[in-house]
Amino acid sequence: EETIDPVIDPLLGRHTIKKGRLVVGDKECFFNPEFRLILHTKLANPHYKPEIQAQTTLINFTVTRDGLEDQLLAQVVNQERPDLELLKVSLV
Repeated sequence: EETIDPVIDPLLGRHTIKKGRLVVGDKECFFNPEFRLILHTKLANPHYKPEIQAQTTLINFTVTRDGLEDQLLAQVVNQERPDLELLKVSLV
């Protein structure tokens, strides 16, 4: 479940040949630059190979109550006291 079929590697890496075409499996296909591939998993915390992570954008939609509170507090502090937010950023 933490691997991706090697057949779609050319899609992930956008390895095009000859004017916007790429080879998927044993077939040569037209590649549209507007194409987006979205993969999802039900795994709570998947660990993919570094090569896959370098070629993709991994978005974690898991939100905990504490994490949400921290984000909301940061937004309020940023609005009410931008000087404190700048101090926090410089310290981090």
